[in-house]
Amino acid sequence: MYVGAVFFPLLGACICGFFGRWLGDKLAQWVTVVCMALAALCGISAFIQVGFNHAPATVDIVTWLDVGGLQLSWALRYDTLAAMMVGMVTLISTMIHLYSVGYMSHDETQPRFFAYLSLFTFMMLMLVTADNLLQLFFGWEGVGLASYLLIGYWYERESANRAAMKAFIVNRVGDLFFMLGMALTFWTFGTIEFNGIFQGVEAARQSTFAGMPVLELIALFFFLGAMGKSAQIGLHTWLPDAMEGPTPVSALIHAATMVTAGVFLMARMSPLVEYAPNVLGFVTVIGATTALFAASVGMVQNDIKRVIAYSTCSQLGYMFFAVGVGAYQAAVFHLFTHAFFKALLFLGAGSVIHAMSDEQDIRKMGGIWKKIPVTYALFWIGSLALAGVPYFAGYYSKDMILEAAFAGHGWTAKYAFICGILAAFMTAFYSWRLIIMTFHGTPRADHHTMEHVHESPAVMLIPLLVLAVGALFTGAYFYDQFVGHHWAEFWNGSIVNAPHNHIMHDAHEVPEWVPLAPTVVGLAGIALAYALYMFMPKLPGRIAAAVPGLYRFLLNKWYFDELYDRIFVRPARSLARKLWQVGDVKIIDGMPNGAAALTVHASGRVVRLQSGRVANYAFAMIIGLVLFVSIFVFGVGR
Repeated sequence: MYVGAVFFPLLGACICGFFGRWLGDKLAQWVTVVCMALAALCGISAFIQVGFNHAPATVDIVTWLDVGGLQLSWALRYDTLAAMMVGMVTLISTMIHLYSVGYMSHDETQPRFFAYLSLFTFMMLMLVTADNLLQLFFGWEGVGLASYLLIGYWYERESANRAAMKAFIVNRVGDLFFMLGMALTFWTFGTIEFNGIFQGVEAARQSTFAGMPVLELIALFFFLGAMGKSAQIGLHTWLPDAMEGPTPVSALIHAATMVTAGVFLMARMSPLVEYAPNVLGFVTVIGATTALFAASVGMVQNDIKRVIAYSTCSQLGYMFFAVGVGAYQAAVFHLFTHAFFKALLFLGAGSVIHAMSDEQDIRKMGGIWKKIPVTYALFWIGSLALAGVPYFAGYYSKDMILEAAFAGHGWTAKYAFICGILAAFMTAFYSWRLIIMTFHGTPRADHHTMEHVHESPAVMLIPLLVLAVGALFTGAYFYDQFVGHHWAEFWNGSIVNAPHNHIMHDAHEVPEWVPLAPTVVGLAGIALAYALYMFMPKLPGRIAAAVPGLYRFLLNKWYFDELYDRIFVRPARSLARKLWQVGDVKIIDGMPNGAAALTVHASGRVVRLQSGRVANYAFAMIIGLVLFVSIFVFGVGR
């Protein structure tokens, strides 16, 4: 069961990748779907066994490294945190694989796509079941590689190639810090196995490195690594561009896998991070700022997938500021519920794009809700969960995060609460702006497109229905175990709060208005969206014209891409051009090639002496002989 949950996706990826041409498109599709379904069956069973029956396990596969003082086993660590992630990832990935059977039915290289998709899932499962940091880093890099392959899947598009490279390069920045954190961990604890690290935390609390507390440095390096993978402000620029991949890829990356890896890492390292209060304050500020930034940008975007992408970025900000205030359980709870409703929204967007003949601009949609009623209803469910409307999944997890932020200590927690409330308002607003502009109003697409609008086939709708059940009920059903009064028993030591951290208790003791605030601002955001886009559709354009600077600032994503282009891209390109034109052409090529040219020129002159005529050679020999004899005679005479 434990091994199957992880390795069935790899089996599917290998069969589909190596033998897809012989299997054919249909058989290759269903091989991966069946392998994923078996993985989901094993993963959900493992979650029940470990999480609810309190039976954690570690499965040793093989001795991986034995070098000097570093000995590591390749092992699958199944505690409650890992088992929850495995169950969630395998279930959602199975739904995305099944959905892709319909969505990618006209693609020319379907076996390659499904092989990449299964490989991505396997790498994420390796990450979450890792028993040591190096094994986790293997999965960490693996999802980076697989995301590069999937984002750039349609490699004939220049935009897809650029987006894939951007994701790969930006993530390498974060990965550098992860490696520094791993090296410093080994230097501090003499091991990179989790059990050894966690047992040595108390002894390392007084240790320093370069005059700084070593636990603070390790926590900082790991968080900077997580910033890249989980798209926090500053290293977020790759995430919206990842929309260049097929829609099922967007759902997998943004919902259940790659972007949640950073949150998982911080929760996994909670026994260490708990003793890095300065870093936790930094995490809180970055997460809160990301939540506010991404929500503000999402309010004005016009690409249906890009709006949902910025929503993901914003929700990840919520998860990180929950980590920052010490409420790791709330962060993981939101990660869990978010996976269902965000996958539902992305796949719902794919259903809309499929119906609209690949159109993604919501300004060219409208008036289609009666033609695709199932997609419309399911999109509502996903949006209600995202906006935190009672009693959908997001209501329980997002409210818990905001209650923890309110109960937290210091100005960073208060800052996070304010940013979270503002972001909740913006989230509800852009969610219903998206619904109204996509499904309601006068049709803005051309007549030919509107004639062909149709509901998606059953193979695409069934996964949406399953995810909708998760978006409806996972919050209420799992609340008590994840963050309620039984959380300590449920997590069973896989997430740790230090003795000085009482945030999970304090979060339940906040004033009564605190849990109501997100709902009130969310309903206000929905009401504003209706007022602007349903009843006064010309007013948003007038507002944008009245404050053009603010509108352009948000539309251009706070100018992060332009800023990075000016600071990093142009100087790097200029330096590369100089190194090419001067260093390569003139120095590296110029000097050797110049010497070679002189040799060629001299040999060209010398070769003229070789006429090929025997008489000339005889005459030259006679002249030489005369000179030799003359020199000899005169020399002897002297």
